[in-house]
Parts: sequence; structure tokens; C-alpha cells
Amino acid sequence: MLVCGIDEAGRGSLLGPLVIAGVSIQHTKIKNLTSMGIRDSKKLSPRKREFLYKKIIEQVDDFAIARIYPRIIDSSVRKHKLNFLEARYMAKVISKLNPTVAYVDSCDVNPKRFGKEIARLSHVSKIRSYHKADNKFVVVSAASIIAKVTRDKAISRLQKEHDLGSGYPSDSKTMDFVSDWVSNGKEIPSFFRKSWKPIKILLN
Repeated sequence: MLVCGIDEAGRGSLLGPLVIAGVSIQHTKIKNLTSMGIRDSKKLSPRKREFLYKKIIEQVDDFAIARIYPRIIDSSVRKHKLNFLEARYMAKVISKLNPTVAYVDSCDVNPKRFGKEIARLSHVSKIRSYHKADNKFVVVSAASIIAKVTRDKAISRLQKEHDLGSGYPSDSKTMDFVSDWVSNGKEIPSFFRKSWKPIKILLN
């Protein structure tokens, strides 16, 4: 039985892409992921995530990554369809991996509804959607690490040219960077999520 785990990184960021990642692995090999010390990426240091990223790629049968860029995110947010956008890209990743069953970290307040939407879009009937799935299932934890490392690399590339911090609104460096950029009247770059409330307030 081929088992898939799906998670995202960067949903709440003001800057950069939202990354969806999935891993697929034979059910009999899942214990190998557990023995590697894999857990939710938020509970691991950047160095540990980088180390485990390579180990996960070696261990799983397949993996897939989808990057959703700010222009697409903004379009969906304006239509109040961010959850649908995430479901659509998760479905794309699942379709590529073609598992027997997929475990998904739900962004919807109703995880069952979220799972049904992904099943409809991916044509994979067995979708198991849960809140905090990255804490409950090691295959989702593995996907969370792949997503987080991929997202961090995207931000690192931006940091080579801009002192923008982590990209999250909780980061004062990020907020100062965004505020300074907008107040100076510069053209808003493509890596800004213009539909996010803090940026909308500054633009107005």
C-alpha cells in the first residue's frame, strides 16, 4: 500500500511563495521514517530540517513539490478562495504521486469537507484530512519538512538582495522592510502578497 503525506509551508507569510509538498512511501517502510526522528518541521532547527530533507528524499518512493506564487495567491484571496487554491494544489501533488491513501494537514475549519474537495479534484478516493496532521502522522511530518526547506530556500534567495527577515508579519524586520518599501513609493515587487491585510493597509 502506497501512503502519501501532504503539507504546506508559508501560508501566513507576507512575502514569497506558498509551498505544497508531498511524499509517498510503501506502508511497510513508514517505520523507517519514525526511526529517523522525523517530526513536525516547526519543532526542528533549520540545520536539522536540512539534514532530514536529504534523508527523506533517499527513503521515500517519490516526492512532489508545488509552489504557489503571490500573484496567484492574491487572485484567490480576493475571491475568498484561498482554501480552495490550497486544495487544488494539494490535489495536483497527490495526483502526481498516485497513492493508495493520502494524509493531509487541513487548513479548513472543517477537515472532512477539505478532504472531500481534494478527493474530488485528485480522483484519489481515500483522503484522510485532519487538523495538526503534521503532529499525528510521520508521513505528513516528512512532507512538512520538504515544504519548509523548499520555502526557506526561496526566502534565502530573496534575502541575498533584500533584508526582509522571515517574511512573516510576526517578524519586526519583515514589517519594517515592507513598510519602508511601500512608504518610499517603490513599485510593489512580485514577491509581495498585496492581498494580505498588513500590506493592504500600508498601500491605502
